[in-house]
Amino acid sequence: MYEYDSRVRLTEVDENQKMTLMGILNAFQDCSTFHSEDLGVGMAYLTRKRRMWVLRSWKIVVAHYPKLAEHIRVGTWPYAFDKMTGRRNFRLLSQEGELAACADSMWVYMDMERMRPARVDEDVLEAYTLEPKLLMEYEKSQITLLGQMEEKEPFSVHSYQLDVNHHVNNGQYVQMAREYLPKDFLIGQMRAEYKKPAVLDDVIYPKVFTIQDGYTVLLADKEERPYAIVEFKV
Repeated sequence: MYEYDSRVRLTEVDENQKMTLMGILNAFQDCSTFHSEDLGVGMAYLTRKRRMWVLRSWKIVVAHYPKLAEHIRVGTWPYAFDKMTGRRNFRLLSQEGELAACADSMWVYMDMERMRPARVDEDVLEAYTLEPKLLMEYEKSQITLLGQMEEKEPFSVHSYQLDVNHHVNNGQYVQMAREYLPKDFLIGQMRAEYKKPAVLDDVIYPKVFTIQDGYTVLLADKEERPYAIVEFKV
């Protein structure tokens, strides 16, 4: 397992001085980045190979939200590789050593020039050590768009929402969808599926579905082709 120690920053908390879902999500993203960089198969390696890892889907489960300035430990490890994909777990421990949040994720190894899935390079496979998958509930099906639907006003993608690949950052889709939740809705579980990348000046057309115990948000283009689907439950 790869781990790093941190503290809950002021920029990661809400008005109740509790770490936000976005704070947890960003800590997980940073952890996987640090892991790859320290193994020598990070951004420089991928750029040289003209490859990139693209997050296809993930599920984050929150047991409790750590408080401002609390010491935390963030960890990640891969538990499976296929020819063109990888699966990775995450966990966040409180300063008491309790599990505050965990996640499962699926990544696709992409050819940056052809924008197609590519076979995972042997030196990438050799760099990582597979570990047993985390004990949590794993999803067996994709998110369905059911329930009462409400269309929201479309909006454009801004430059601050882009990542190093010039696509909308994974976390930004979650943040976009989060804006449609009731103010008092406490997120206990989030699932996100990424269908196609949005880029600068793309226009996103949101639809919100009310489901049992939560909401599903579709972020799509004008022709209703999804960029991302995000599900929130208590």
